[in-house]
Amino acid sequence: MKKNILVTGGASGLGRSITELLCENKSNEVYFTYFSSVDAARELEKQFPNAHGIKADFSVRNEMEALNAKLADINLDVLINNALPHKFEQTHFHKMEYDVFVNGFMNNVMPVVELTRAAIALFRKKKSGKIITVLSSYIINKPPIGFSEYAASKAYLLSLAKSWASEYAAFNITSNCISPSFMLTALASDVDERIIEENRQKHPLKRLLTTGETAGSVAYLVDASAHVNGINLVINAAENIAS
Repeated sequence: MKKNILVTGGASGLGRSITELLCENKSNEVYFTYFSSVDAARELEKQFPNAHGIKADFSVRNEMEALNAKLADINLDVLINNALPHKFEQTHFHKMEYDVFVNGFMNNVMPVVELTRAAIALFRKKKSGKIITVLSSYIINKPPIGFSEYAASKAYLLSLAKSWASEYAAFNITSNCISPSFMLTALASDVDERIIEENRQKHPLKRLLTTGETAGSVAYLVDASAHVNGINLVINAAENIAS
């Protein structure tokens, strides 16, 4: 069955793995947003005829409005909120100024809110639709030192995603989350190699989660029954069984 899918931040890191996996199903039309990853976007379009890049700066109001309007043009079926549009402040909480939290919220949370509102408006008319929001299990459950702003934004989105699930289930709209454990992506580029190795040795499988494995879980939710709704799929090899 054909699905029109939008992956935000879909040209690099985890987003690229999601885009590539979903494009392998030729019946999918996969749209992905990008900003600085221009060459990667062109590579994806060249590799997959059903991949369509959309350049968008989530911090620019008119570009967000244009993206929201485009959802109806592509007859969206699935929205995957994956992008981290704004680099978050990584330092101790007591060192952060008021504006750090305001700017972080406006740049990393509100674009997701706006885009999801536009998607839900379309899904309500269609009486169907899926929302998948990428979070982070290790950030939300046990935030590392210096990640308070980022952890708070992800926790906020988790709560919103649950609200979307309960409010719109009657319209055959589902809202689910994916919470992968630590992965080697751009987010981890500043992490000391000794810490990475420590995480690897403490891991139950003695290896870190890959973006490809996480993309597979996203693909599962893309095709899942409408009965799968309101869940946060934690991918952490039972590191924290309570989560």
